[in-house]
Amino acid sequence: MSIRDQFSQKKCVVSCEIFPPKPDLLLETVFNTLDELKGIPLDYISVTYGAGGSDTTRSLEIAANIKNRYQMETLAHLTCIGASRAHISEIARKLQTQNIDNILALRGDIPADVTLDQAAKDYSFASDLIVHLKELGDFCIGAAAYPEGHIGCADVKTDLLNLKLKVEAGVDFLITQLFFDNDYFYRFSEQARALGINCPISVGIMPILNVRQIKRITDLCGARIPRQVQNMLDRYQGNPADVAAAGVDYACRQIEDLLSFGVAGIHLYTMNKAAYTKQIMENTGLMKR
Repeated sequence: MSIRDQFSQKKCVVSCEIFPPKPDLLLETVFNTLDELKGIPLDYISVTYGAGGSDTTRSLEIAANIKNRYQMETLAHLTCIGASRAHISEIARKLQTQNIDNILALRGDIPADVTLDQAAKDYSFASDLIVHLKELGDFCIGAAAYPEGHIGCADVKTDLLNLKLKVEAGVDFLITQLFFDNDYFYRFSEQARALGINCPISVGIMPILNVRQIKRITDLCGARIPRQVQNMLDRYQGNPADVAAAGVDYACRQIEDLLSFGVAGIHLYTMNKAAYTKQIMENTGLMKR
């Protein structure tokens, strides 16, 4: 089932993200995670894709296994910065041969010390990729949204206008970047609807499981850490188990509030840790939906 159909048939679509292991680790580490996820009622699992195509082969293999071996719906990430149209066409063909028709279309990170113009080949923005994918087949296409604004964009208004361009290019649904203050999402949602962005929006939630990790991630993506969350990190910083327990509890409270708002989807960034995915879904009632 395409993800667009899931959104039309379900009150709240629930999903999680996994990523390929480091090159020196075997793919079996991810398959062990998938074995644990198989009994959890997820609507789909997304698979990340390395910048510049660095993880192409592994990402495709994982996505193909999710779809065909584990019989679960998958969303394949696809980045376009630095890629040629021929390369993207070949990836799209490979996805089709594996019965994968859901793609998260992303620009991808610009390499360090390189400008956008220098990095771009046939694509400068995700909207360029979306237009091309629509020419290649009947793909269900998702795109990224940024409730606090994209870190590389001058202001939130401009970022929203860029998002509208992606949606008008053919996006079926959106997944947000992580955030820790739901008010950012509520404000973003209102502004997006006012601009005519009416496709379903799945909310990206990342439980804080490791202090150093979350600081690195938020530095990279620009997500703000609210004072109450920083106080929590300061309180438990010397005890990893307490950090994870508090982080999961905070994520659950975020999700419960978002569900009461009536969000179309919840997308869990649980860092390949199936146990936390299950725990969060159990604690928020998503296991019984």
